[in-house]
Amino acid sequence: MEQRLRHDLIDISPARRRFLAQLAVLTAAAGGPAWAADFEASRWPAGEPAPSLQATDLAGKTWRLADLRGRAVLLNFWATWCPPCRAEMPSLQDLAAIYGPDKIVVLAINFKESRTTAARFAQASALSLPVLLDLDGSVARQWGVSVFPTTVLIDSTGQPRQRIRGEVEWSSQRAEQMIAPLLAPTPALRT
Repeated sequence: MEQRLRHDLIDISPARRRFLAQLAVLTAAAGGPAWAADFEASRWPAGEPAPSLQATDLAGKTWRLADLRGRAVLLNFWATWCPPCRAEMPSLQDLAAIYGPDKIVVLAINFKESRTTAARFAQASALSLPVLLDLDGSVARQWGVSVFPTTVLIDSTGQPRQRIRGEVEWSSQRAEQMIAPLLAPTPALRT
């Protein structure tokens, strides 16, 4: 006969324990916690132009959105204190490597943390993406960012198309469907 677990005011019956164990197995089989796939995608407001972007990376290089025309751009706003931000970095890096710098540029824009903090994270996680610094939060404000992580998807003409709030597995089929429309059309072969 199974015994009930009792801890102060929490009474856990054997049936409840089995349910919790099954839930844990299903969560693990699904590839992680439920929040790992929890994101909200919204279209960029029609007719609203892209805010200007000028920010400096950890190496001192200044990045401007206008200089990236002809390539899709992902602006990923993140912070080291944000677990979902840290969790999605490897898949963002994989995305950049898969498409290559001629097709897509992923800029990791660190929100209001010191150069040292951002650099320490980049080094510890072997992050090779450009890490831009938004020391006072002004870049995030210009782009309407208030949730972390937030990724703005910009097409090859420089027009923002979507704002993604929350963690995304950037190597997934769903992410591929979000990226494909951003890429510059391939010129037709002439015969």
